Amino acid sequence: MKAIKTTVFLLSIISVSLFTSCDSKTKEKKAQKKEVEITLPENFETGNDKRMSLKLNAMQKNHQLMNMRDHLEAVQSIITLLSSNKYDEASKLAYSKLGSTTKMKLMCASFGDKNFENLGLEFHKSADKMSEIFKTRNKEKSLKALSNTMNYCVQCHSTYRQ
Repeated sequence: MKAIKTTVFLLSIISVSLFTSCDSKTKEKKAQKKEVEITLPENFETGNDKRMSLKLNAMQKNHQLMNMRDHLEAVQSIITLLSSNKYDEASKLAYSKLGSTTKMKLMCASFGDKNFENLGLEFHKSADKMSEIFKTRNKEKSLKALSNTMNYCVQCHSTYRQ
């Protein structure tokens, strides 16, 4: 448990330092004055996870973890492509890895929970929209679309567990 807390703390420090290094010196000084307080969920230490279980068997759990890792890797690649103004590549990747492909639609329907299925389908639809927005080559709109898609990730991971 201490290793997890230490990892969360270190990742938070790294994240804060990355974000503040991009701002002007004035903002950087203000950010340095603020203390970063990390609040862990109440159930963090007790393991009393209140999220809904999808009641997956071992094979399903492994398959779902592979999908989530693929999604995370796709998002990381999209961020890299956007930072290099490679909008067309980001668009193709967003659709092929995160979009409403037949494979993803079937995947979402395979868990037996209609609310989970609907949330998953909305995530994939948002990735389709994101893919189209990338084609405009507008960084601000692209980042907003990425944020919108990521909001579905946050909502799902806040609601469900394996």
